[in-house]
Amino acid sequence: MVDKKLIRQLAEERIAERDSSLYIVDIVVNSGNQILVELDREDGSVSIDDCIAVSRNIEHNLDRDVEDFSLEVSSAGATKPFKVLKQYLKNVGKEVKVILVEHGKALQGVIKSANEDGFVLETKEKKRVEGKKKKEWVIEEIPLSYNEVKETKLIITF
Repeated sequence: MVDKKLIRQLAEERIAERDSSLYIVDIVVNSGNQILVELDREDGSVSIDDCIAVSRNIEHNLDRDVEDFSLEVSSAGATKPFKVLKQYLKNVGKEVKVILVEHGKALQGVIKSANEDGFVLETKEKKRVEGKKKKEWVIEEIPLSYNEVKETKLIITF
């Protein structure tokens, strides 16, 4: 089986040569040596040239005669869940949907800040306020640690 650490090393080697704002989101090596590498960029989107460069560096440094493999290098994708801190940092100020581990409760809001420990989600909800007849918009900042979160996805609006 192809070594995941070697794949990471080869990908990081090419990323260091090309662009420091590019980073690895995930590397999966399935049985049958199907290698999947997901990339993202801190300041924008991943280009096809980025994927090609990383793919070529990995492919040229692995020997198909020793172990056959298939390789796919792609961008993380806007509809996929966040996997690393840099994705939270990149999306500060953007609206996300968060599924919590406990009871699968879903929250929707804007990421206000993020760090190694967790992130702050600003939610906006209509609630009945004491002494008022009508429901009013209530803004709440909810600190969340990453182990409380099952999944976080970007909400795409047009």
